[in-house]
Amino acid sequence: MPRFLALFLVLFVWAGEGAPLLAVEPALAASKAKKEDYFAKKRFEAMDKMLRDLRNKSEMEKLEGVNDFFNRVRFVSDLENWGVEDYWARPSEFLTRDRGDCEDYVIAKYFALKRLGVPEQKLYFTYVKAIRFNQAHMVLTYYENPRAVPLVLDNLNYRIFPATKRKDLVYVYSFNAESLFLNTQKGRGRTLAGGSTRNKEWAVFLQRIEKEGL
Repeated sequence: MPRFLALFLVLFVWAGEGAPLLAVEPALAASKAKKEDYFAKKRFEAMDKMLRDLRNKSEMEKLEGVNDFFNRVRFVSDLENWGVEDYWARPSEFLTRDRGDCEDYVIAKYFALKRLGVPEQKLYFTYVKAIRFNQAHMVLTYYENPRAVPLVLDNLNYRIFPATKRKDLVYVYSFNAESLFLNTQKGRGRTLAGGSTRNKEWAVFLQRIEKEGL
């Protein structure tokens, strides 16, 4: 299973009304030679339309729209998808292949919502145990305020529920670019010292994002 103490930084672009809300790899946008590239391009266009349609909606509508969109992507393990046990896919890779594992859904949802103006301090990568499958899992959680019960955006259960309603998950810890804390089912628990600096793997992933782009 993937290792989850990671933070993901990518660049989003917004250059005006006619520009895409998310940067698409030039090679993908330009390529029409392969059938799979054509369908991948269509998925990026659909994503951009989704983001445009949600731009002036409420935060709850943004959560639901982004969650629904990315949950259409097919789940596969990193081993099946990439031939390795653990691989953190960039959003462009996730949509191009149209498949990925749990952290790939979370990464794509996180940055799409951030692009839509949802404050970063409300969005967290959350490490859980999926009781039904008896395995580590990752979800995206949304906190309306620091003391609120978080809402869970998940690829196992497509509906958004408060964490207290997800009895199938055991919450372990959450993190974003600012903080790292232990979870309770009812919300945030004890903040852990060190925050993002604890994770050496984050730096490696960031270097890859800076080199390869979104």
